[in-house]
Amino acid sequence: MEALYHQTNKQVHEVQSYMGRLETSDKQSVHLVENEIQARIDRIFSNLERLEIFCNKEPPSKRQNAKLRVDQLKYDIQHLQTALRNFQHRRYARDQQERQREELLARTFTTNGTHKKILDVANMLGLSNTVMRLIEKRAFQDKYFMIGGMLVTCVLMFLVVQYLT
Repeated sequence: MEALYHQTNKQVHEVQSYMGRLETSDKQSVHLVENEIQARIDRIFSNLERLEIFCNKEPPSKRQNAKLRVDQLKYDIQHLQTALRNFQHRRYARDQQERQREELLARTFTTNGTHKKILDVANMLGLSNTVMRLIEKRAFQDKYFMIGGMLVTCVLMFLVVQYLT
């Protein structure tokens, strides 16, 4: 039992070191490392099952101590399994966000359809084309007034900071 316990404990430490490699591995090899970690975790679980059987065969004076040691190993490997699942979930979410970002960047946005719909609604309300053109011209002029006002405000703020402080 002692040899199997030490071998399993060593495997747990190896899995912990592989978890460190998982964070630093590139996108191509991350699947290989994940598969290696999962295979090692499965082997550790099979060893733990054997260790539990051996614990029940221990003399009553040593049984409690052996059971505690096996339970500690089981606790450690469950945490490693959870950490692996969390890493896989984060990687999956990151990949999904990257795909969505690429889709958004590839999409072309047009306002022509919206502009036409607004014109149709305005015509339905009884606004003539000349009134619509005046509104569009006014909106165009208002944009320049807004930009000019922003520039004047920035210049005034700069002058106040420069001369009053």
